[in-house]
Amino acid sequence: MLASRLHPLALSIALASSLPVLADSQLDPVVVTAPAMNEVLTVVTDPKAPRQPVPAHDGADLLKSIPGFAVIRKGGTDGDPLFRGMAASRLSILLDGETILGGCGNRMDPPTAYVFPEEYDSVTILKGPQSVKHASGSSAGTVMFERAKPDFSTNPLQGYVSLLGGSFGRNDQVAQILAGGDQGYIRLNGTRSDADNYDDGDGNEVHSAYTRWSTSAQLGWTPDADTTVELSAAKSDGEAAYGDRGMDGTAFDRTNIGLSYEQNNLSPLVAQVKARIYHNYVDHVMDNYSLRDVLPTATKMVSNPDRETQGATASTELNLSDRLTLELGAEHQRNEHSLRKAMSMVAGDAAADPDYQSQTRIDDMRFTSNALFAEATQQLDGGNSLHAGLRVTRDEAEDLRSGKTTSSTEDNQWLTSAFARYEQQLNSNTRSYIGLGYTERAADYWERTRNPEATSSMMTGSASTFALNPEQTTQLDIGLVYSSTDIKASVSAFYAHHNDYILIEKLSAVASDARNIRATTLGTEADLSWRFAPNWTSTSTLAWVYGDNDNEDRALGQMPAPELRLGLNYAQGKWTAGGLWRGVAQQSRVAVNQGNIVGQDIDETSAYAVFSLHAGYQAMENLLVTAGIDNLFDRTYAEHISRNGATVPGYDVTTDRINEPGRNLWLKAQYNF
Repeated sequence: MLASRLHPLALSIALASSLPVLADSQLDPVVVTAPAMNEVLTVVTDPKAPRQPVPAHDGADLLKSIPGFAVIRKGGTDGDPLFRGMAASRLSILLDGETILGGCGNRMDPPTAYVFPEEYDSVTILKGPQSVKHASGSSAGTVMFERAKPDFSTNPLQGYVSLLGGSFGRNDQVAQILAGGDQGYIRLNGTRSDADNYDDGDGNEVHSAYTRWSTSAQLGWTPDADTTVELSAAKSDGEAAYGDRGMDGTAFDRTNIGLSYEQNNLSPLVAQVKARIYHNYVDHVMDNYSLRDVLPTATKMVSNPDRETQGATASTELNLSDRLTLELGAEHQRNEHSLRKAMSMVAGDAAADPDYQSQTRIDDMRFTSNALFAEATQQLDGGNSLHAGLRVTRDEAEDLRSGKTTSSTEDNQWLTSAFARYEQQLNSNTRSYIGLGYTERAADYWERTRNPEATSSMMTGSASTFALNPEQTTQLDIGLVYSSTDIKASVSAFYAHHNDYILIEKLSAVASDARNIRATTLGTEADLSWRFAPNWTSTSTLAWVYGDNDNEDRALGQMPAPELRLGLNYAQGKWTAGGLWRGVAQQSRVAVNQGNIVGQDIDETSAYAVFSLHAGYQAMENLLVTAGIDNLFDRTYAEHISRNGATVPGYDVTTDRINEPGRNLWLKAQYNF
């Protein structure tokens, strides 16, 4: 295994980076270890940039490098992201402005499972309920994976290729081609990522192999510099092994088509008009026999949920004066979930595979939402500004299931979100802010399908949690952003009261309940980058979150442990090198068997620290080679919010958390043309 020794190529790059190199230019560190907040409540990062630790080729692990984010480990890929201890529909995920929702009732395929980060040009994180333009109920924040409008002013043909290889059979391939001119463009993308099972620090193999691929195309028409019409399509699929449950994912089939329109500078009053319509369809298959052995006493089972999401958005930005802008918009979304299942009549590995494809899909829930929003920005003297917004949403949910206590019922709600924020320019380097946000969120599919009297994974009782009160969050956000030639720093803090917070409680191996409580959360994120010498830069980040279940006077479940990261980077000419130390504190505030739809607390966890190294070489103007050693000392550890380990035939029986990978070496090459 590569994890048990240092790969000669990676080692040579790491050692060579310490040698003096004569050059006229200096490069910034090329490996991203902790993206910083460079604007008020906003973090922007380049998903194509190499980063440490090397992420799985999905959206969640890319977010993990950003202070305040954590990822629930299930296997090698498709983890569920949390921000400030909030997960699932409390954290909106948008792909070029489109909503995508998974199908698995146990979150095998969260929205980020359908994200292939290097297809995009930027990832933007908006913290807290401090915008109403993008989604309803985003109490934690909003994550936007976005593509930039192509620029062909220097070359009508452009491309990007990256290759990555690493321990545990990891190999990724990404290619992008752009061609166009004044009248239009075409963009073609293709990605593939593959990995074997990984070993933890003790050499124990974790059921975690995966293969993922995607293709997408965008065809744009630009009749003038201010107008863009784009038709887009995407297709992706994959399979993934999971160490936390009795099934694996054998299909993650996503089909997408979208059409967008953007017009800028229509008049002195109308600065911009945008519109988008889209259709997303996810067809997900999971079973207990394709990617693992079947126990002699076990029955082969397969589950095939799907979800169809259709949406449309339209907005206009108005310049009401030289200092006052107003954005008005409307949004519509409709999604429907269905399910079909099958099982063999004979137990054991030799039993015939269940014929699920001949079964009829049964619709179980349908959701519709319509929203109107307005968001204004008022510029004040001295660089200060006021920001405010209001969003009103009509949310409708229908229980289409049979045999439930809530069958054939509807839950219709008017939901309101609003915020107000003041930003002050203290001096040329420092900006402060204080904002108050309020958002209401209706229960999502996963919360509404909890079943307190379930008897097995294939047969459930009639009890239902379909009818839950909407969650109401009031949150105060404050902070500072500082930027100078050699120092960039920020600190953000929040305090939130959650009324009718939707808590998930595990009752047995197959049954769980969803109920409303009162809760309080607070926390902070901080980051500092200091270039203290011409070739040296230090970085540090801190993330801490605290939660209380106010109804029961106990800890709120699924709060990540406090985390500190310290980095040191060296840049000389074409070479860069650095190290990253990540320390996570003990988490003793737990609520065993309580949490959210993604996972529930298991028990307390001890503190741990992980050290990693990276290096880079600009081999040519357009060719960048980077390498790294993650978890250099082969530490055995698991994240506090990891899922339980499951009994998987052929692997050591695991009852605790899913351990993180052991020593992991990787080498990445990127070429632009």
